[in-house]
Amino acid sequence: MKNARAIHIACGVALLALSAACETSKSSTPTAPTVAGPIPGVNISAPILLEPTQGFKFKESEQPIRLVIQNSTTNGVRPLTYTFEVSTDTGFNTKVFSRSSVAPGDGKTSVQIDKLEIGRSYYWRAWAADGANTGTTATASFEIYPKPSVNAPVAIAPINNELLTTTTPTIRVTNAQFVGPVGFLAYEFQVATDQAFTKLVTAGIVNEGAGQTSFNSTPLPNGLTMYWRTRASDRETTSAWSTVQTFRTPAPPAPAPSPTPTPGTPTPAGSCALPTGPQVVACIQAKYPDKTAPVSSLSQRQANMMFLRDRVIEAGKCGGLDLGWNLKRGGPEISIDFITQRSGGSVDGIDIGVAYDDTSTPLRLAWGSGGAFPFYAAYTNGFSCS
Repeated sequence: MKNARAIHIACGVALLALSAACETSKSSTPTAPTVAGPIPGVNISAPILLEPTQGFKFKESEQPIRLVIQNSTTNGVRPLTYTFEVSTDTGFNTKVFSRSSVAPGDGKTSVQIDKLEIGRSYYWRAWAADGANTGTTATASFEIYPKPSVNAPVAIAPINNELLTTTTPTIRVTNAQFVGPVGFLAYEFQVATDQAFTKLVTAGIVNEGAGQTSFNSTPLPNGLTMYWRTRASDRETTSAWSTVQTFRTPAPPAPAPSPTPTPGTPTPAGSCALPTGPQVVACIQAKYPDKTAPVSSLSQRQANMMFLRDRVIEAGKCGGLDLGWNLKRGGPEISIDFITQRSGGSVDGIDIGVAYDDTSTPLRLAWGSGGAFPFYAAYTNGFSCS
Protein backbone atom coordinates (compact mmCIF):
# COMPACT_ATOMS: atom_id res chain seq x y z
CA MET A 1 0.00 0.00 0.00
CA LYS A 2 2.81 2.39 0.80
CA ASN A 3 4.42 1.76 -2.60
CA ALA A 4 1.17 2.41 -4.42
CA ARG A 5 0.64 5.66 -2.54
CA ALA A 6 4.21 6.76 -3.34
CA ILE A 7 3.64 6.08 -7.03
CA HIS A 8 0.39 8.10 -7.02
CA ILE A 9 2.09 11.07 -5.36
CA ALA A 10 5.00 10.94 -7.82
CA CYS A 11 2.65 10.92 -10.79
CA GLY A 12 0.74 13.87 -9.39
CA VAL A 13 3.95 15.88 -8.98
CA ALA A 14 5.00 15.06 -12.53
CA LEU A 15 1.62 16.19 -13.96
CA LEU A 16 1.80 19.47 -12.07
CA ALA A 17 5.30 20.09 -13.41
CA LEU A 18 4.18 19.37 -16.99
CA SER A 19 1.15 21.67 -16.65
CA ALA A 20 3.34 24.48 -15.33
CA ALA A 21 5.69 24.04 -18.29
CA CYS A 22 2.77 24.28 -20.81
CA GLU A 23 1.40 27.40 -19.20
CA THR A 24 4.75 29.19 -19.35
CA SER A 25 5.41 28.36 -23.10
CA LYS A 26 3.49 31.53 -24.07
CA SER A 27 5.47 34.67 -23.25
CA SER A 28 4.22 38.06 -22.11
CA THR A 29 7.18 39.77 -23.81
CA PRO A 30 5.85 41.64 -26.94
CA THR A 31 8.82 40.76 -29.12
CA ALA A 32 8.96 37.09 -28.12
CA PRO A 33 8.30 34.61 -30.96
CA THR A 34 5.11 33.48 -29.18
CA VAL A 35 2.82 35.76 -27.23
CA ALA A 36 0.03 34.81 -24.88
CA GLY A 37 -2.94 36.19 -26.84
CA PRO A 38 -3.48 39.57 -28.54
CA ILE A 39 -1.44 42.42 -27.11
CA PRO A 40 -3.75 45.09 -25.67
CA GLY A 41 -3.58 48.52 -27.29
CA VAL A 42 -1.97 47.34 -30.57
CA ASN A 43 -3.75 48.52 -33.72
CA ILE A 44 -2.94 47.35 -37.27
CA SER A 45 -4.50 49.32 -40.14
CA ALA A 46 -6.02 47.75 -43.23
CA PRO A 47 -3.67 47.74 -46.25
CA ILE A 48 -4.61 49.97 -49.18
CA LEU A 49 -5.41 47.91 -52.30
CA LEU A 50 -3.47 49.54 -55.15
CA GLU A 51 -3.73 47.04 -58.01
CA PRO A 52 -6.18 46.00 -59.23
CA THR A 53 -8.49 48.77 -58.09
CA GLN A 54 -12.18 48.19 -57.45
CA GLY A 55 -13.96 47.03 -60.62
CA PHE A 56 -10.84 46.92 -62.83
CA LYS A 57 -11.21 44.83 -66.00
CA PHE A 58 -8.26 42.84 -67.35
CA LYS A 59 -7.69 41.58 -70.88
CA GLU A 60 -6.67 37.94 -71.20
CA SER A 61 -3.29 39.09 -72.51
CA GLU A 62 -2.63 40.99 -69.26
CA GLN A 63 -2.30 37.81 -67.23
CA PRO A 64 -0.65 36.78 -64.96
CA ILE A 65 -2.12 39.36 -62.58
CA ARG A 66 -0.14 40.93 -59.75
CA LEU A 67 -1.90 42.02 -56.53
CA VAL A 68 -0.29 45.12 -55.02
CA ILE A 69 -1.03 46.76 -51.66
CA GLN A 70 0.29 49.73 -49.78
CA ASN A 71 1.61 48.39 -46.50
CA SER A 72 -0.38 48.59 -43.27
CA THR A 73 0.71 50.66 -40.31
CA THR A 74 0.95 49.45 -36.69
CA ASN A 75 1.70 50.99 -33.30
CA GLY A 76 3.07 47.67 -32.10
CA VAL A 77 6.67 46.54 -32.07
CA ARG A 78 6.20 43.20 -33.76
CA PRO A 79 6.94 42.81 -37.51
CA LEU A 80 4.00 42.40 -39.90
CA THR A 81 3.33 39.78 -42.53
CA TYR A 82 0.47 39.72 -45.06
CA THR A 83 -2.17 37.32 -46.29
CA PHE A 84 -3.68 37.56 -49.81
CA GLU A 85 -6.78 35.69 -50.99
CA VAL A 86 -8.77 35.57 -54.25
CA SER A 87 -12.21 34.01 -54.55
CA THR A 88 -15.06 33.73 -57.05
CA ASP A 89 -17.64 34.71 -54.38
CA THR A 90 -17.95 37.58 -51.93
CA GLY A 91 -17.92 35.26 -48.93
CA PHE A 92 -14.57 33.77 -49.99
CA ASN A 93 -15.96 30.26 -49.80
CA THR A 94 -14.50 29.33 -53.20
CA LYS A 95 -10.92 30.50 -53.10
CA VAL A 96 -8.81 30.23 -56.25
CA PHE A 97 -5.68 31.73 -54.70
CA SER A 98 -4.34 32.10 -51.16
CA ARG A 99 -0.92 33.04 -49.83
CA SER A 100 -0.03 33.86 -46.20
CA SER A 101 3.07 34.96 -44.27
CA VAL A 102 4.11 37.23 -47.15
CA ALA A 103 7.00 39.41 -46.05
CA PRO A 104 6.40 43.14 -46.55
CA GLY A 105 8.11 45.05 -49.33
CA ASP A 106 9.49 48.57 -49.16
CA GLY A 107 6.27 50.55 -48.70
CA LYS A 108 4.37 48.17 -50.98
CA THR A 109 3.87 44.43 -51.01
CA SER A 110 2.78 42.28 -53.95
CA VAL A 111 2.13 38.71 -55.04
CA GLN A 112 1.57 37.25 -58.50
CA ILE A 113 -1.39 34.97 -59.28
CA ASP A 114 -1.27 32.04 -61.64
CA LYS A 115 -3.47 32.37 -64.73
CA LEU A 116 -7.16 32.70 -63.89
CA GLU A 117 -10.20 31.65 -65.90
CA ILE A 118 -11.35 34.41 -68.26
CA GLY A 119 -14.83 35.85 -68.60
CA ARG A 120 -15.77 36.11 -64.91
CA SER A 121 -15.54 38.31 -61.81
CA TYR A 122 -13.18 37.82 -58.87
CA TYR A 123 -12.88 39.22 -55.33
CA TRP A 124 -9.62 39.77 -53.53
CA ARG A 125 -8.62 40.78 -50.04
CA ALA A 126 -5.54 41.29 -47.94
CA TRP A 127 -4.71 41.91 -44.28
CA ALA A 128 -1.70 42.19 -42.03
CA ALA A 129 -0.89 40.33 -38.80
CA ASP A 130 2.02 40.37 -36.32
CA GLY A 131 1.56 36.89 -34.80
CA ALA A 132 -0.44 38.21 -31.91
CA ASN A 133 -2.77 40.80 -33.43
CA THR A 134 -4.61 40.75 -36.80
CA GLY A 135 -5.40 43.92 -38.75
CA THR A 136 -8.51 44.97 -40.62
CA THR A 137 -9.17 43.32 -43.99
CA ALA A 138 -9.42 45.32 -47.23
CA THR A 139 -11.50 43.86 -50.08
CA ALA A 140 -12.06 44.72 -53.78
CA SER A 141 -13.29 43.04 -56.95
CA PHE A 142 -11.93 42.78 -60.49
CA GLU A 143 -12.95 41.10 -63.72
CA ILE A 144 -11.22 39.30 -66.57
CA TYR A 145 -12.83 39.97 -69.93
CA PRO A 146 -13.90 37.06 -72.13
CA LYS A 147 -11.81 36.46 -75.24
CA PRO A 148 -12.54 39.35 -77.67
CA SER A 149 -14.45 38.60 -80.84
CA VAL A 150 -16.12 40.70 -83.54
CA ASN A 151 -19.09 39.50 -85.60
CA ALA A 152 -19.24 40.18 -89.31
CA PRO A 153 -21.11 43.37 -90.30
CA VAL A 154 -24.55 42.93 -91.86
CA ALA A 155 -25.15 44.33 -95.36
CA ILE A 156 -27.89 46.94 -95.83
CA ALA A 157 -27.52 48.20 -99.41
CA PRO A 158 -27.09 47.65 -102.29
CA ILE A 159 -28.07 43.97 -102.11
CA ASN A 160 -29.91 41.19 -104.00
CA ASN A 161 -28.44 42.10 -107.41
CA GLU A 162 -30.20 45.47 -107.41
CA LEU A 163 -29.94 47.49 -110.63
CA LEU A 164 -28.53 50.89 -109.70
CA THR A 165 -29.00 54.24 -111.39
CA THR A 166 -25.49 55.42 -110.57
CA THR A 167 -21.94 54.15 -111.01
CA THR A 168 -20.86 55.70 -107.69
CA PRO A 169 -23.05 53.91 -105.11
CA THR A 170 -22.92 54.36 -101.35
CA ILE A 171 -22.47 50.95 -99.70
CA ARG A 172 -23.97 50.64 -96.19
CA VAL A 173 -23.73 48.05 -93.40
CA THR A 174 -25.06 47.66 -89.89
CA ASN A 175 -22.19 48.02 -87.44
CA ALA A 176 -20.57 44.82 -86.20
CA GLN A 177 -21.49 43.41 -82.78
CA PHE A 178 -18.65 42.35 -80.49
CA VAL A 179 -17.80 40.89 -77.08
CA GLY A 180 -14.79 41.41 -74.87
CA PRO A 181 -12.21 44.20 -74.92
CA VAL A 182 -12.61 45.48 -78.49
CA GLY A 183 -11.30 48.94 -79.43
CA PHE A 184 -12.52 51.47 -82.00
CA LEU A 185 -13.52 49.66 -85.19
CA ALA A 186 -12.73 50.47 -88.81
CA TYR A 187 -14.35 48.76 -91.80
CA GLU A 188 -12.59 47.45 -94.91
CA PHE A 189 -14.78 47.43 -98.05
CA GLN A 190 -14.02 45.59 -101.29
CA VAL A 191 -15.86 45.74 -104.64
CA ALA A 192 -14.92 43.34 -107.44
CA THR A 193 -16.19 41.97 -110.74
CA ASP A 194 -15.80 38.38 -109.52
CA GLN A 195 -17.06 36.52 -106.46
CA ALA A 196 -13.54 35.42 -105.49
CA PHE A 197 -12.46 39.09 -105.27
CA THR A 198 -9.40 38.55 -107.43
CA LYS A 199 -10.47 41.44 -109.69
CA LEU A 200 -10.96 44.37 -107.34
CA VAL A 201 -12.45 47.50 -108.86
CA THR A 202 -12.37 49.66 -105.74
CA ALA A 203 -11.61 49.24 -102.03
CA GLY A 204 -11.19 51.36 -98.94
CA ILE A 205 -11.17 51.57 -95.14
CA VAL A 206 -13.52 53.88 -93.22
CA ASN A 207 -14.03 54.49 -89.51
CA GLU A 208 -17.17 53.20 -87.85
CA GLY A 209 -20.24 55.43 -88.01
CA ALA A 210 -23.16 55.76 -85.60
CA GLY A 211 -25.14 52.53 -85.89
CA GLN A 212 -24.26 52.16 -89.58
CA THR A 213 -21.08 52.58 -91.59
CA SER A 214 -20.97 53.78 -95.21
CA PHE A 215 -18.42 53.57 -98.02
CA ASN A 216 -18.65 55.93 -101.01
CA SER A 217 -17.48 54.05 -104.08
CA THR A 218 -15.31 55.50 -106.80
CA PRO A 219 -16.81 55.42 -110.35
CA LEU A 220 -17.51 51.85 -111.47
CA PRO A 221 -17.77 50.45 -115.02
CA ASN A 222 -21.21 50.52 -116.61
CA GLY A 223 -23.33 47.47 -117.31
CA LEU A 224 -21.62 44.97 -114.99
CA THR A 225 -22.51 42.81 -111.99
CA MET A 226 -20.48 43.86 -108.94
CA TYR A 227 -19.67 41.82 -105.83
CA TRP A 228 -18.95 43.50 -102.49
CA ARG A 229 -18.08 42.56 -98.92
CA THR A 230 -16.74 44.17 -95.75
CA ARG A 231 -15.15 43.27 -92.42
CA ALA A 232 -14.47 45.13 -89.16
CA SER A 233 -11.26 45.32 -87.15
CA ASP A 234 -9.70 47.20 -84.23
CA ARG A 235 -6.23 46.13 -85.51
CA GLU A 236 -6.04 43.38 -82.87
CA THR A 237 -9.31 41.53 -83.47
CA THR A 238 -10.83 41.20 -86.97
CA SER A 239 -14.24 39.87 -87.94
CA ALA A 240 -15.00 37.44 -90.73
CA TRP A 241 -16.02 38.92 -94.08
CA SER A 242 -19.69 39.81 -94.40
CA THR A 243 -21.94 37.76 -96.67
CA VAL A 244 -21.09 38.61 -100.30
CA GLN A 245 -23.72 40.83 -101.91
CA THR A 246 -24.25 41.83 -105.55
CA PHE A 247 -25.59 44.78 -107.51
CA ARG A 248 -25.60 45.86 -111.15
CA THR A 249 -24.36 49.14 -112.53
CA PRO A 250 -26.48 50.98 -115.11
CA ALA A 251 -26.01 50.32 -118.81
CA PRO A 252 -23.66 52.60 -120.73
CA PRO A 253 -25.32 55.81 -121.90
CA ALA A 254 -26.26 56.07 -125.56
CA PRO A 255 -23.47 57.57 -127.67
CA ALA A 256 -23.79 61.29 -128.19
CA PRO A 257 -24.73 62.31 -131.70
CA SER A 258 -21.79 63.20 -133.91
CA PRO A 259 -21.18 66.94 -134.12
CA THR A 260 -22.43 68.70 -137.20
CA PRO A 261 -19.43 69.30 -139.45
CA THR A 262 -18.53 72.93 -139.94
CA PRO A 263 -18.58 74.29 -143.49
CA GLY A 264 -15.75 72.84 -145.50
CA THR A 265 -15.43 69.72 -143.30
CA PRO A 266 -15.33 66.57 -145.43
CA THR A 267 -17.39 63.49 -144.73
CA PRO A 268 -15.83 61.10 -142.16
CA ALA A 269 -14.71 58.80 -144.97
CA GLY A 270 -12.60 61.55 -146.58
CA SER A 271 -9.45 63.37 -145.53
CA CYS A 272 -9.41 65.60 -142.44
CA ALA A 273 -6.54 67.77 -143.83
CA LEU A 274 -8.31 71.08 -143.14
CA PRO A 275 -6.98 74.63 -142.65
CA THR A 276 -8.33 75.32 -139.11
CA GLY A 277 -8.04 73.48 -135.83
CA PRO A 278 -11.80 73.36 -135.03
CA GLN A 279 -12.46 71.82 -138.47
CA VAL A 280 -9.75 69.20 -137.90
CA VAL A 281 -10.99 68.01 -134.46
CA ALA A 282 -14.63 67.90 -135.65
CA CYS A 283 -13.57 65.72 -138.59
CA ILE A 284 -11.47 63.37 -136.45
CA GLN A 285 -14.32 63.08 -133.92
CA ALA A 286 -16.71 61.95 -136.66
CA LYS A 287 -14.20 59.70 -138.43
CA TYR A 288 -13.32 57.41 -135.50
CA PRO A 289 -16.50 56.63 -133.50
CA ASP A 290 -14.97 53.42 -132.13
CA LYS A 291 -12.25 55.46 -130.39
CA THR A 292 -14.73 57.85 -128.74
CA ALA A 293 -17.12 55.23 -127.29
CA PRO A 294 -17.23 54.57 -123.49
CA VAL A 295 -14.76 51.95 -122.28
CA SER A 296 -14.31 49.82 -119.16
CA SER A 297 -10.80 50.92 -118.20
CA LEU A 298 -8.80 54.11 -117.97
CA SER A 299 -5.84 52.53 -119.78
CA GLN A 300 -8.04 51.84 -122.84
CA ARG A 301 -9.39 55.41 -122.76
CA GLN A 302 -5.84 56.79 -122.63
CA ALA A 303 -4.80 54.63 -125.58
CA ASN A 304 -7.79 55.88 -127.60
CA MET A 305 -7.01 59.49 -126.71
CA MET A 306 -3.39 59.15 -127.84
CA PHE A 307 -4.59 57.64 -131.14
CA LEU A 308 -6.96 60.60 -131.76
CA ARG A 309 -4.28 63.11 -130.68
CA ASP A 310 -1.88 61.81 -133.31
CA ARG A 311 -4.58 61.83 -136.02
CA VAL A 312 -5.37 65.48 -135.20
CA ILE A 313 -1.69 66.43 -135.50
CA GLU A 314 -1.29 64.57 -138.81
CA ALA A 315 -4.47 66.04 -140.33
CA GLY A 316 -3.54 69.53 -139.16
CA LYS A 317 -0.04 69.29 -140.60
CA CYS A 318 -1.48 68.06 -143.90
CA GLY A 319 -3.85 71.06 -143.85
CA GLY A 320 -0.96 73.51 -143.38
CA LEU A 321 -0.94 73.89 -139.57
CA ASP A 322 2.35 73.60 -137.69
CA LEU A 323 1.19 71.18 -134.99
CA GLY A 324 3.32 69.07 -132.64
CA TRP A 325 3.34 67.11 -129.42
CA ASN A 326 3.52 68.85 -126.06
CA LEU A 327 6.24 67.87 -123.58
CA LYS A 328 4.39 67.70 -120.29
CA ARG A 329 6.08 70.10 -117.85
CA GLY A 330 9.01 70.26 -120.21
CA GLY A 331 9.33 66.52 -120.78
CA PRO A 332 10.21 63.86 -121.40
CA GLU A 333 6.56 62.70 -120.98
CA ILE A 334 4.25 63.60 -123.89
CA SER A 335 0.81 64.99 -122.98
CA ILE A 336 -2.11 62.69 -123.82
CA ASP A 337 -4.85 65.26 -124.55
CA PHE A 338 -2.79 68.42 -125.13
CA ILE A 339 -0.91 69.46 -128.30
CA THR A 340 1.03 72.52 -129.42
CA GLN A 341 0.89 74.87 -132.42
CA ARG A 342 3.64 77.14 -133.70
CA SER A 343 2.49 80.34 -135.36
CA GLY A 344 4.28 83.64 -135.93
CA GLY A 345 7.28 82.60 -133.87
CA SER A 346 5.23 81.72 -130.76
CA VAL A 347 3.99 78.42 -129.35
CA ASP A 348 0.40 77.93 -128.21
CA GLY A 349 -1.01 75.01 -126.19
CA ILE A 350 -4.23 73.39 -127.41
CA ASP A 351 -6.43 71.22 -125.14
CA ILE A 352 -8.22 68.76 -127.46
CA GLY A 353 -9.78 66.26 -125.00
CA VAL A 354 -12.89 67.02 -122.91
CA ALA A 355 -12.87 65.01 -119.62
CA TYR A 356 -11.09 62.20 -121.40
CA ASP A 357 -10.48 60.31 -118.13
CA ASP A 358 -14.23 59.75 -117.56
CA THR A 359 -14.46 56.28 -119.07
CA SER A 360 -18.24 55.97 -118.67
CA THR A 361 -19.12 58.71 -121.18
CA PRO A 362 -18.32 59.16 -124.90
CA LEU A 363 -15.03 60.91 -125.53
CA ARG A 364 -15.40 64.43 -126.99
CA LEU A 365 -12.80 66.42 -128.87
CA ALA A 366 -12.55 70.21 -128.95
CA TRP A 367 -10.11 72.89 -130.03
CA GLY A 368 -9.70 74.56 -126.66
CA SER A 369 -7.41 77.15 -125.16
CA GLY A 370 -4.15 75.84 -123.81
CA GLY A 371 -2.52 76.15 -120.41
CA ALA A 372 0.62 78.01 -119.49
CA PHE A 373 4.10 77.06 -120.65
CA PRO A 374 3.51 74.74 -123.62
CA PHE A 375 6.59 72.86 -124.84
CA TYR A 376 6.56 72.14 -128.58
CA ALA A 377 8.01 68.80 -129.64
CA ALA A 378 8.29 67.78 -133.30
CA TYR A 379 5.90 65.02 -134.35
CA THR A 380 8.14 62.14 -135.40
CA ASN A 381 5.62 59.38 -136.23
CA GLY A 382 5.68 58.60 -139.93
CA PHE A 383 2.55 59.47 -141.95
CA SER A 384 1.46 60.46 -145.44
CA CYS A 385 -0.86 63.29 -146.54
CA SER A 386 -1.96 61.50 -149.71
